[in-house]
Amino acid sequence: MIHLSRREFIRLVRQAYRRVPPAMREAMHNVDIVVEERPRPEDLDLADAGATLFGMYTGVPLPEREGGEPLLPDRIVLYRRPILESCSTRAEAVREIRVTLLHEVGHYLGMNEEDLDRLGYG
Repeated sequence: MIHLSRREFIRLVRQAYRRVPPAMREAMHNVDIVVEERPRPEDLDLADAGATLFGMYTGVPLPEREGGEPLLPDRIVLYRRPILESCSTRAEAVREIRVTLLHEVGHYLGMNEEDLDRLGYG
């Protein structure tokens, strides 16, 4: 496990967001990206049994929307503790933050797990 302060972790999330491919970033509207320490029990209920949850997207994926923008923003959460507990170096943490963010942005864009695996964001 690597130790990064919450502040440093958030800085790395911002850095990862700036490196999201421009076409993906330009498609994102009304999306909050937040950091939480750990998933809530109800978040874990939505994950695969036994899987470690690094992030979660909640909202209506773009291809499934009918009409205008939803009133509330979609939400991407990155879970700080599970990511740091799975990494032994800062470089691993930087990579996992980036991959997790891209994975959740992919869900926002309507990609499924197979699509994300094929792109290396699984």
